[in-house]
Amino acid sequence: MRTKLLPFALAGLVLAVDQLLKHLVVSALAPGESFALLPGVLYLSRVHNTGSAFGILRGRNPLLAVLVAAVSLGVVWALQRGVLRGRWERVGGGLVLGGALGNLLDRLIRGYVVDYVDFRLFPAFNLADASVVVGALLLAVGMLWRRG
Repeated sequence: MRTKLLPFALAGLVLAVDQLLKHLVVSALAPGESFALLPGVLYLSRVHNTGSAFGILRGRNPLLAVLVAAVSLGVVWALQRGVLRGRWERVGGGLVLGGALGNLLDRLIRGYVVDYVDFRLFPAFNLADASVVVGALLLAVGMLWRRG
């Protein structure tokens, strides 16, 4: 039972920390404002993203909200049905779910996603984005490991 709840607890933790960080950024910075954390390397920036990764589908917030909701439901279904059986698959599923819900909540409440991690080499991102990417990698590794 405990292992069945782990991905959902992880998703809840990612969602809570993601929303807290976004709240702090929105409270501290005006839209478009940046603060150097490591000058020339890392900045805390307030960016409003109405698209998906790298600004793809910019301005298509309702479509993206539906897609993210569908992915979230798919992950919940896979976790509940035991499709994601291995440890890495379940952790990956929890990370994907938490990140997806964090950005979905932004889209529903604000109409855009708040991004804040800015290396200036590529578009700004947030904890939810990083969780989805790391989670997807863990899912893939877990599935390949199981089949190999």
